[in-house]
Amino acid sequence: MIQGILKKNISQALSVLYNIEGDEAKIVIENTKDDFEGDYTFVVFPYLKQSKRSPEQTADDIGKYLKGKMPEMADFNVVKGFLNIILTDSFWLDFLQTNYNKADFAFEPSSSGQRILVEYSSPNSNKPLHLGHIRNNLLGYAVSQILKANGHIVSKANLVNDRGIHICKSMLAWMRSGKNETPISSGMKGDHLVGRYYVEFDKTYKKEIEELMVGGRSKDEAAKEAPSIIAAQELLQKWEAGDEATVRTWKMMNGWVYDGFDITYKKLGVDFDKIYYESDTYLLGKDIVKEGLQKGVFYKKDDGSVWINLTDEGLDEKLILRGDGTSVYITQDIGTAELKYKDFNYERSIYVVANEQDYHFKVLQLICKKLGKPYADGIYHLSYGMVELPEGKMKSREGTVVDADDLVDEMERTAEETTKALGKTGDLPESELQHLYHIVGMGALKYFLLKVDAKKKMMFNPSESIDFQGNTGPFIQYTYARIRSILRNADQSNQAKVNYTNVTLNKAEKQLIYLAFQYPFVLKEAGKELSPGVLCNYVFELAKSFNHFYHECPVLKETDAAKRSLRLDISAFSAHIIKSAFTLLGIEVPERM
Repeated sequence: MIQGILKKNISQALSVLYNIEGDEAKIVIENTKDDFEGDYTFVVFPYLKQSKRSPEQTADDIGKYLKGKMPEMADFNVVKGFLNIILTDSFWLDFLQTNYNKADFAFEPSSSGQRILVEYSSPNSNKPLHLGHIRNNLLGYAVSQILKANGHIVSKANLVNDRGIHICKSMLAWMRSGKNETPISSGMKGDHLVGRYYVEFDKTYKKEIEELMVGGRSKDEAAKEAPSIIAAQELLQKWEAGDEATVRTWKMMNGWVYDGFDITYKKLGVDFDKIYYESDTYLLGKDIVKEGLQKGVFYKKDDGSVWINLTDEGLDEKLILRGDGTSVYITQDIGTAELKYKDFNYERSIYVVANEQDYHFKVLQLICKKLGKPYADGIYHLSYGMVELPEGKMKSREGTVVDADDLVDEMERTAEETTKALGKTGDLPESELQHLYHIVGMGALKYFLLKVDAKKKMMFNPSESIDFQGNTGPFIQYTYARIRSILRNADQSNQAKVNYTNVTLNKAEKQLIYLAFQYPFVLKEAGKELSPGVLCNYVFELAKSFNHFYHECPVLKETDAAKRSLRLDISAFSAHIIKSAFTLLGIEVPERM
């Protein structure tokens, strides 16, 4: 790559001109800022002490040396201590001709990297997926795809939280008032039906707490003594004891939820290589706890509970196993980490979980390190901020969450209304229009959620996400459809392609080729940072630059055959990269709009 050639020649220049033995790996080459003429910039300030010349003189010396040694270099300019390097048009044209029709452009060879397991989704089986789950699923899926493009062997896992007091609450409400209602009899998706009973339980529970408080109980006492919570706890004990009727009801209701999840996952366009269930894994950590006690990693208190002291690491003492021998979440996660390592032999295990669990994953990794587990250093918590709405936070128990299915339907309706209002439907048949509305609606949703840095809390406003102008999914999708229309019309014209080796590039043409050149580096950065947002911002710049190019440079109407061929290849390359990047983000692009 040209950056390597520049570093090698700059290192030689430093040695020849100033007797500076420059380490190529430490030489920094930056993209030239838009305000200045140039392609790449080298900053000379770190070398002034040894050059014993002014910043401008040092940069000019190095620029003249490079120009005499590098055929790829057309010219240079100096702004204070910044050496701006301009590459020849022939360099950019050769790059375009070599790469514009490569299907795997920017992708690293398969299996050239690490074995990575990405765990995401992790829903509870007592309610439907909601907006927060959507961000989780889209982030996990996109990160998996980006890592694959970087040559890693990636597996996708989902750990379903299908046991515990939460599912018993839904079960209890259904057993009390459900009258054998099923998804078929109610006409509801199974996850929605079970979620409705979870909300019903909470309403009854709150009413009981209020009545006990009127009778003189404190709020904490009432919360513990309310008949509903006691009944739910008894139901959990029956489940853990293997009571046949309880387990049968649990399996039936969880089955309803799993069927509902599958429908939602299909709508979102995400999938998994392996699904783990907490009901199968929650006991797995107990043997490892025994191992830790023998090694002195854990200690036991008088009541029989098992703990670990992490105060030396700046944390606190953490419960590992209750006195009655029952597991806590960290027990399960210790065991599940071991199971996943046996299943996938991973070098990195990425947990896509909201930032509310930052502390939990610090503890998990520390425990695995103290136990000497070979996978401990590879544990990584991809922490993301919560999603809020203009109306405020979402609460599952109160039934105020934004349901994932409802949101997808709303996005498709909004996409239809917006697309029709802007006259972007063309003469598409009804069957294609419905698919277009789905593509645009989901593209708007996914792009809006993925473009924000995952670590940041975000506000989601559906009406802002569907806009054919600005940094949105539909704007980029429409740009892609526009390019495809140009290319179809070019094919129909049957004009032969002409060699454009000697064409002089204008600014708009060069900008698009330059951006295409950056795609492999952007993809690498997105993989390194585990950030789909890096890819979103890049593809937006590409789409924006293409629209500027489209208005500045005639393509089909260009009378110069060589320029026409050049611009068609630039267009095709731009379309390919947009589709490539959006596919990694899990977003479809329409061929026609």
